[in-house]
Amino acid sequence: MKAHNLLVSAAAVFLGAFLLFQIQPIIARYILPWFGGGPAVWTACMLFFQAALLLGYLYAHWLKWPRVHGVLLAGSLALLPITPRAEIWKPLSSTEPNFRILLLLAATVGAPYFLLSATAPLAQRWLVAEAPGQSPWRLYALSNFASFLALLSYPFAVEPFVRLRTQAWAWSALYVLFVLVCGVTAWRAAAPRVEKATSDDAPRLRDILFWIGLAASASTILLATTNQISQEIAVNPFLWIAPLSIYLLTFVLTFESPRWYRRGVFAPLAGVLAAIACAVLSAAVALSLWSQIGIYLAALFATCMVCHGELARSRPPASHLTGFYLAIAGGGAAGGVFVALIAPRVFNQYSELHIGLAAACLLGLLGWLRGGGMALWTSRNFAVRVPVMALLLGGLTAVAAAVIGTDSGDVQVRRNFYGILRLSDLRDDNGPLRKLNHGSITHGFQYLDEPKRDWPTTYYGPHSGVGLALAALNAPARSIGVVGLGAGTLAAWGHPGDRFRFYEINPDVGEIANTSFTFLKDSKASIELVLGDGRVQLERELAQGRAHDFDLIAVDAFSSDAIPLHLLTTECADIYKQRLMPGGLLLLHISNRRLNLEPVARGMAQHLGWKSVYIVSPADSRTGESQAHWVVMSSDSDLLEKSAIAGNAVSWLGPARPPLAWTDDFASLWHVLK
Repeated sequence: MKAHNLLVSAAAVFLGAFLLFQIQPIIARYILPWFGGGPAVWTACMLFFQAALLLGYLYAHWLKWPRVHGVLLAGSLALLPITPRAEIWKPLSSTEPNFRILLLLAATVGAPYFLLSATAPLAQRWLVAEAPGQSPWRLYALSNFASFLALLSYPFAVEPFVRLRTQAWAWSALYVLFVLVCGVTAWRAAAPRVEKATSDDAPRLRDILFWIGLAASASTILLATTNQISQEIAVNPFLWIAPLSIYLLTFVLTFESPRWYRRGVFAPLAGVLAAIACAVLSAAVALSLWSQIGIYLAALFATCMVCHGELARSRPPASHLTGFYLAIAGGGAAGGVFVALIAPRVFNQYSELHIGLAAACLLGLLGWLRGGGMALWTSRNFAVRVPVMALLLGGLTAVAAAVIGTDSGDVQVRRNFYGILRLSDLRDDNGPLRKLNHGSITHGFQYLDEPKRDWPTTYYGPHSGVGLALAALNAPARSIGVVGLGAGTLAAWGHPGDRFRFYEINPDVGEIANTSFTFLKDSKASIELVLGDGRVQLERELAQGRAHDFDLIAVDAFSSDAIPLHLLTTECADIYKQRLMPGGLLLLHISNRRLNLEPVARGMAQHLGWKSVYIVSPADSRTGESQAHWVVMSSDSDLLEKSAIAGNAVSWLGPARPPLAWTDDFASLWHVLK
């Protein structure tokens, strides 16, 4: 192959891989607000990307005529730009949205993504056909490096500075350039003339199963790690991309050169870190959040180095490269199916991370055995004994952790698309109580004895921002909207004639609040429960003519420890404004261990032209109150200045940060990290 043809092929591979992974956070960021903003949205997206990659590799494996690829690329230009339409795809119910997400992605980015995914294996196949002496594996490393660069650039150079719609149009323009470059490569390539493979070099079934198992293990660890760290902070591309970048980096290192993967280094590292990660997951080791995240990411890196290193060591002759890539893609898709579809239905904990770590360690051990490692086992050969024992330790520890689980005495544990809910019966100085947790965050508790059963506990006590705001509303029949149900604690503030309308995306939360707590059934107010994303339902009701029907709207929709970002944008603020009575109150619960949401709250108030006050209520064990941070805003400044709200207001904790107005087109965690 001529040098300039090789250069064009390399350019096509690099650009195709860059676009392949740049589109992932862009399209996921588009649809995240439509499906509740939880970490499972990204998992569903990753399942689609892995399935499309598998189809692309299958297409590359069977394609005989390069020019067919060029024609399909040209046809795909008709699908640009890649901007999904909200009016078509936004869900109207709270049913599990996995299928709808997959269908949406297939209709919007399916064809371009499918063709992009086939580029790297096709280019390598054409290279082997025209220049049998050339090694195709460095093109694979180049592909993964471009993917890594695409992901790394997104949270640092794209998302914080470029609006979402501009991102989509820029990606579409680069895709046109890719079609031109790859089209030229396909048009010049001859039909493959790879030498017929002999039975001696054909991969055996056990080899193929080994490849699939390694790829599935790495994919499982990637997705499970992403879920684990996203649920503790917020669902945002910044936190999606760190694990995926590490995953791709291990591909780059292991396939670029054998020197990067040294069994004697990464085998013990993977075994030890897998065991430590399992201890952290089971809460046997108490660490800060960032220490936990560091351990999860380190375990991801070490175990993926083992998985991908063993893949690189066991790769077949170049004549079978597309079949090899097909096995890797199949394993990746299997891991995605396991984490996104199977695990939530089979496990009531995040056991998939334990299982992925165990599989990576044990398959790494199998790689040693396949390579004759046990023949080198001697009493003094620590270069073999230590790595093998470390892998065995990590694998068995992870298996044991998955089987034993976390027995915390929970009365009930439920898991679905939106996360894990734990119901537990405990006791404090006030007597027995029942508590609801989502992830590691308390979503309300209720004392079980009379008359304490009616106490508004946790974040909703008499000194909290929402308690003071409700007391300031002297209307005889108050209409209250609440985004986020939890245990239903706010219903304890209901008076005869009041109407409380709760919006809750997770149907399991609604069932638990109605069956395991009595706040809703004991309330003196009329209680209404609407299942579905709060913003989507508020907007839908607005379109049906329900405007200016709430005296107060309280936004308290946590996804573990974070309010979904789409509930804090200026577009959503406009919806709140249209649903509130003139002079009504809008409250945001911004208690958060990781994010400083004060600038966002002030930015929302500034956008609305309203006055806002900040109320921080202390914890009080005598009444079961937790420390709570609420922002109260209204166009009625007299209400804020002359009521008990003003008397309990505190100064903003971060006044040096200017107000930050998030929009659906632009919102980044970089600006609010503590």
